[in-house]
Amino acid sequence: MDIRGISHHVDHLTEERAAADMRAIRRELHCTAVMPIGSDLARLRAASEAALAAGLEVWVRPRCANRPAAEHMEHLAAAAAMAEELRAAHPGRVTLLVGTEFSLTAPGLLPGPGEFSRVQVIRRPRLLRLFSRRMNRRLRTLLETSREVAREHFSGPLTYGAGPWEDVDWSGFDVAGVNLYRQGTDTEGYARRLRELVARLDRPLVVTEFGCGAYRGAEVRGAGSFFAVDWFADPPRLRRGIVRDESVQARYLAELLELYRESGVRGAFVFTFSMPGFPHSPDTELDLDAAGFGVVRPSADLSSWEPKQAFHAVAEHYADAGDGDSLRA
Repeated sequence: MDIRGISHHVDHLTEERAAADMRAIRRELHCTAVMPIGSDLARLRAASEAALAAGLEVWVRPRCANRPAAEHMEHLAAAAAMAEELRAAHPGRVTLLVGTEFSLTAPGLLPGPGEFSRVQVIRRPRLLRLFSRRMNRRLRTLLETSREVAREHFSGPLTYGAGPWEDVDWSGFDVAGVNLYRQGTDTEGYARRLRELVARLDRPLVVTEFGCGAYRGAEVRGAGSFFAVDWFADPPRLRRGIVRDESVQARYLAELLELYRESGVRGAFVFTFSMPGFPHSPDTELDLDAAGFGVVRPSADLSSWEPKQAFHAVAEHYADAGDGDSLRA
């Protein structure tokens, strides 16, 4: 597995913080690639440039969630043009995602005014099946348009971060990107489905998201780890019975990274470096960081961070894997 990565939300980062984080991601986490995520294209560019300067490959992931299709395409076109400038200056080191989980992040594919309401549909298989045909039909149209817009401006490798419930035609993409959180207790079933996916695809598979929270039981919730927070409380707080345990997150990530390496996955991006929206607190009820997916715990003013156990687990695995060669244009 030669694409060893992590994602990083960059809209809140200063240029100095972005540069420091990218150096740490390369030198301390031993990543070969990073996926900057952002809606602010100036910050997305600055973070991408910092990553390239640190020796990382960059998988640019513009975010324009819950906006009309025309606005999304305008944002994607600008992001693609920016990514092309980076690619021209750094050949073979820049990949572009046209988006991720459009059925969740784009209006009109699933019912609901926003992501929180749509995720309620996705979490309920019977309900999701009711809308799956319409969802996938509209998804195909949106992906085709997004791909065409991106190709007008970007000449490098192109992919998309698909939800496992989405039916994606990968023929127009260079890489198949899938968000593959392990949830529930059937770990063997997850491994079997992963190997079947690798065997079925006719192009490289990159796991574009995977992770869990840092509390007891988070390994079973996977992508749903954030539901450990009562967001309707004032202020938001952890639900009763949630106990912080960083070893859970560390073990989850290490197990999946080893599975990916054994199963022929071309690359993976841990979700994620930090989540400022899930702040740490010495008050255990207010310690939302336990329910977040970050491998570091940022300070209150976001000027620094401390590594969690997951950080060290990922660093050890990536260091053992060696530098290798990454996917090239």
